[in-house]
Amino acid sequence: MQDKLNIAVFVDYDNIEIGLKSTLRREFDVSLALDALKERGDLVAKFAYANWGRQDGATRQMAENAVQMVQRVPSPRGDKNGADINLALDALEMAFTHTHVNAFAIVSGDSDFIPLVNKLKEYGKTVFVVGGKAFTSTILQQNCNEFISFESLLSDNVREIVRLPEETIAAAGPQQEHRQQRGRDRGDRGDRGDRGDRGPRGGDRQRPAPLDLAQAMPLVERALQVLERRAVQPQLGLLKSTMLQLDSAFNERAYGASSFSDFVEKLKKSDMVNVTGAGGRYVIERKGMSQPEHPSLKHEDLLPPLRDVLENHRMELEVGCPVEDLEAWFKQEQSNIDVAAYGFQEFLEFLNYAQDKTVVRLEPNEEQGMVVSLGAEFFPPALPPAPEPVAAEEEEAEIDEPQPYVEGQPTIFEPNPPPAKAKRAPSRKRVAKPSGGAPRRVRRKKPE
Repeated sequence: MQDKLNIAVFVDYDNIEIGLKSTLRREFDVSLALDALKERGDLVAKFAYANWGRQDGATRQMAENAVQMVQRVPSPRGDKNGADINLALDALEMAFTHTHVNAFAIVSGDSDFIPLVNKLKEYGKTVFVVGGKAFTSTILQQNCNEFISFESLLSDNVREIVRLPEETIAAAGPQQEHRQQRGRDRGDRGDRGDRGDRGPRGGDRQRPAPLDLAQAMPLVERALQVLERRAVQPQLGLLKSTMLQLDSAFNERAYGASSFSDFVEKLKKSDMVNVTGAGGRYVIERKGMSQPEHPSLKHEDLLPPLRDVLENHRMELEVGCPVEDLEAWFKQEQSNIDVAAYGFQEFLEFLNYAQDKTVVRLEPNEEQGMVVSLGAEFFPPALPPAPEPVAAEEEEAEIDEPQPYVEGQPTIFEPNPPPAKAKRAPSRKRVAKPSGGAPRRVRRKKPE
């Protein structure tokens, strides 16, 4: 990456707002995204696209963070992709006209921005994508330079459940103690409780459990091998940039680390890598060849069990059902499978991956959160109609039928020759030949 990045930020507000409400049950806070981007460079421009007439509460936080609000007025026939088109056009215009802007940040999870990301990278720009892992297209995550997940940004900003002192709970009676215990249970589960609490107003979700540190080792070892082939000393910053080049969706916070140096410290304590140096100037090296390889399960290995569950509940899923219901069916019928072993922190994150594989389809809902239904894989396109059988006599007649001949048009068949026209012999005046001898010329008299 370049030494200094001048970043232009483009926020697809409608997409990011409904995505966070449906998956994390939180309101969108633009300051979290901006603070994460400030760690990577200077923010030289900030734009947000929405119909701001209906977003009274959001306009204040945009103004407080100096974000320029671009108004989108929907047309009477609908304006579903209007903000996407406007955002893409403005980003490309800035790439052409503002040469000092060498990085772009797209705050959205919409897969429609994949062509924009590819085009910006084609012009040598660094592209960040900020979105939720549970609703951002996995294709978009893998094609940007770095994906910043909202789950990692919320890890230090999760609203804690208010716990009253024990003596206060005892004095309030059994009802208060029951409510307090119910709040603890919801916090420990990280869910929304019963069906009545479902939806974005049911409270903020706590961060998911961290992944096993061993699942990051294939990427770490691959990055160290790349640096060894380049004959470069693998220091902290260089190792992380190499890991992001190999997997732009990598985030050390998914493994319970507060920073990348903390992530390396955890690897060192687990005896997975050799670390030398101190004071932030660590040098990381691979273990010897005797070190057993860490088994890693691939994402696609989890799709066949999901297909089995979808087939068992096809009737319910054809009309759509809450994600919580499908998760309960999956845990009941595939009790020996843990999605965390396949690299997913949450079941909804796995469904987001399955959506890009056309196995399921996810739609946000204001009351039920995220609704899942069967994907296009379960509804293959209809076969084209079979051609009608042609009688043998008709087929032979079609073959033997002579091709019409059009004068001046090329043809691969021998055309029927046009009827020959009768040729008229040229008229000649007979000259009398005298008997014996050469023909005598006849002179005509000129009129007087």
